[in-house]
Amino acid sequence: MTEDDAQKWLAEHFDVSRETWSKLEAFIEFLKAEAQQQNLISASTMEHVWTRHIVDSAQLLQFAPSEPANWIDLGSGAGFPGLVIALLSDWHVTLVESRAKRIDYLNRAIAQLRLESRVNVAGMPVERVETQKFAVISARAFAPLPKLLDLSARFSTDKTIWLLPKGRNAVNELEEARKAWELDFLVQPSVTDPEAGILTGTVREPRQIPPKKAKSRVLAKGRRKK
Repeated sequence: MTEDDAQKWLAEHFDVSRETWSKLEAFIEFLKAEAQQQNLISASTMEHVWTRHIVDSAQLLQFAPSEPANWIDLGSGAGFPGLVIALLSDWHVTLVESRAKRIDYLNRAIAQLRLESRVNVAGMPVERVETQKFAVISARAFAPLPKLLDLSARFSTDKTIWLLPKGRNAVNELEEARKAWELDFLVQPSVTDPEAGILTGTVREPRQIPPKKAKSRVLAKGRRKK
């Protein structure tokens, strides 16, 4: 997908107003300027922002519920996918980011794009974010799926939709996570990279530890205390 292809795809799949299009362009210029001060995105993707970041983020909306509610984006970094989601929809988005420079950057981006009424930054590690339930959980290059579930399942109900771009390792991460979790996930193809996958679906609960295994863990723990 070329940059022209990416912009055409966006126009075909979303009702992008002139104002929103201008905000997307302003966001890209802001991103490029800020990237000279800190490592926001890979230098190799700088000339392919529409494809690698804008459309790569926007495509997640195809799998989101039709009625916007509250969305949490873990490890937001440069604002992908969270800020793009907010620009293209009416979702209320919480951006979770722990790095001070990124927090400052995200807050300034929100102000410049006039998204203060629908976007907020939780500037802390995800472990410290107050527990509440979200309709959608997204994470892009944040953590391997098993660790991601351990950290963030408390934000989920059995109806929460998880939207997780996982690149070419999607299937392997899903197989590993299913050893410990009951998951109703599908691997959706990415429009920006046919070899990459997006994990979409719901999380039911952790799998129960077999009694023998659970007992052995307790014994092992007891031995460590001696």
